[in-house]
Amino acid sequence: QVQLVESGGGLVQAGGSLRLSCAASGGTFSSYAMGWFRRAPGKEREFVAAISLSGSRTYYIDSVKGRFTISRDNAKNTVYLQMNSLNSEDTAVYYCAAGTSSILMRDSRRIDYWGQGTQVTVSS
Repeated sequence: QVQLVESGGGLVQAGGSLRLSCAASGGTFSSYAMGWFRRAPGKEREFVAAISLSGSRTYYIDSVKGRFTISRDNAKNTVYLQMNSLNSEDTAVYYCAAGTSSILMRDSRRIDYWGQGTQVTVSS
């Protein structure tokens, strides 16, 4: 059983930056593709970004390309989401996720483990 714990959320002004972290325990971190999802108020949960086991491949939804960067440190069992140029549409609860394939992680049904979420609020 893998446990995922997110941190780094908070309140930020539009145009600002935040870095989310997700620490994994209880499993072999390097065996999992990792990703981030988010759920905005009144909306369905959506895929944001994913990274392959080695970190060599990354995937993003169009709305965050060029602003968000996903990375991982397998030695620290941690995945990160650097978020720049934040706007009000980025306000959401952000969830860390672990799965077997970074390509398939866009489909939430392919996720094996979820974190509890961290709130990101962007004020205009």
